Amino acid sequence: MAYTTIDDPSAHFQTTLYTGNRSSSQTITNDGNSDLKPDWLWIKPRNDTVAHSHSLFDSTRGVTKGLATNVDEAEYTTSSKVTSFNTDGFSIGNGASVNQPDRDVNYVTWQWKANGGTTSSNNDGSITVNLQVNQEAGFSIGTYTGTGSQLTLGHGLGAVPKLHITKKLNAADAWNVYHESIGNTHGLRLNNTDAKEDFGFYGDTSPTSSVFTVGGVTNNDRLNTNGGSYVFYSFAEVKGYSKFGSYVGNGNANGTFVYTGFKPAWVMRKCSTASEQWHIQDTKRLDFNNDSDSSILIPSNANTEATNTNLNMDILSNGFKCRSSDGAGNGSGRTYVYMAFAEHPFVSSKGAPVTAR
Repeated sequence: MAYTTIDDPSAHFQTTLYTGNRSSSQTITNDGNSDLKPDWLWIKPRNDTVAHSHSLFDSTRGVTKGLATNVDEAEYTTSSKVTSFNTDGFSIGNGASVNQPDRDVNYVTWQWKANGGTTSSNNDGSITVNLQVNQEAGFSIGTYTGTGSQLTLGHGLGAVPKLHITKKLNAADAWNVYHESIGNTHGLRLNNTDAKEDFGFYGDTSPTSSVFTVGGVTNNDRLNTNGGSYVFYSFAEVKGYSKFGSYVGNGNANGTFVYTGFKPAWVMRKCSTASEQWHIQDTKRLDFNNDSDSSILIPSNANTEATNTNLNMDILSNGFKCRSSDGAGNGSGRTYVYMAFAEHPFVSSKGAPVTAR
């Protein structure tokens, strides 16, 4: 049986760096082995003199509808940020958080492929979900309207999702994160530092290969207000391409090794048992393998890129290894959850080891 079905992860996920051109428009072309038309696009300035929010767009809601992970604000409408999703990249206007008009700013963008913006109605759950799915890569984008009563939502993955991120669109509320490693009774918020919360928002019910549950608990505004509109991003694991797991820190610079089954291109992690920031590292920006610092970005704040020796990690052919004793990434006895996507698999679909590059 093949080790992985995805020999080229860049067909489904890419990190792309670019510098703004101080113009009213710019086209960003990806540089991966495969062309990638993004369906979920996450952009962040790296080095401006002022802080700018994260900018997130998807092809289900359209290029004029933005969200920011560092705030709990509702969806906003803009014509100056993303202007199109292209065959191998995207185009932007002159919004400062994507293309500063009066100074040179460097940006990073993370991009995931779903179904090219083509959606369909999914009725696997108790209500209809407007859904686009990339089953090969274990990723779907769905929008739905809350009822206030416990409901189930079809995710279309054909496998049990390990993680989903949900955001209310028509009013201010927190970003909610379900992660299998912390169970169906707890969740995390992407826009703050809190440890896992016991809130019952998932109906204390684990997802299945066709649906996940949203509770009808009192004041469940984050996921299920009657008449509220929501978007979710749902992920199932694909061997050799994606991993959603947890590890326990050892409080040592010779830190915990985390096996993923691939060389990671992108890792987002957070301590689930204490108040710590989320942080994102990727191999396009990351100083790693005993370098002096690690370039991080934090979803829950608007800060520019920071170098932080407390979050050093080695990126290896089959996972990552913590290289600091700090509580943000490797505190003794603390539990951390992560999501990771591959630069390339450890073993190809033909069973051959893939040389680390």
